[in-house]
Amino acid sequence: MALLQQWRDMAYSETANKSDLQRLWSAYFQKEKEIYAQLLKTPEEVVEGTVKELADKYEVDLMTMVGFLDGINESLKEANPIEEMEEDTRVNLGFDKALLYKNMVAAGADWLYNLEEWKDIFDEDVRKALYKEQKESTTIQKGKKIYPNDPCPCGSGKKYKKCCGRNV
Repeated sequence: MALLQQWRDMAYSETANKSDLQRLWSAYFQKEKEIYAQLLKTPEEVVEGTVKELADKYEVDLMTMVGFLDGINESLKEANPIEEMEEDTRVNLGFDKALLYKNMVAAGADWLYNLEEWKDIFDEDVRKALYKEQKESTTIQKGKKIYPNDPCPCGSGKKYKKCCGRNV
């Protein structure tokens, strides 16, 4: 079984004890924060190696590294083959800084997008702009309400109820 499936079976188990899952995620989030803090210190450096080598480098167990790779994959400049990943699969952590920041915001991971290391990468205005851009990208905005006696938006000059609104 591929490592990613093992991680997902463990981390998203329907049958596991709730407190065990809470402990697993609590420990994972702490390790994740530590890895990101190290990565963000040298954001231009592309860290590469096998899954096992990276787990050793960041002093985490193999499953934690698999979960980390699953989480960061959408923010990478070049995605890793996470679906069929094994211990000896070569992976890289070359991330797009703006995309990573926005993905952290999208995930609601304030412990990650508020890391001190971001201050050396983006100034406060850029961080606020990226935050706002991400939040607005998921906000549904309703168009202006058209009433029956309003001019038709198609530009015909007729009232909406006599034109495009006729069949509504």
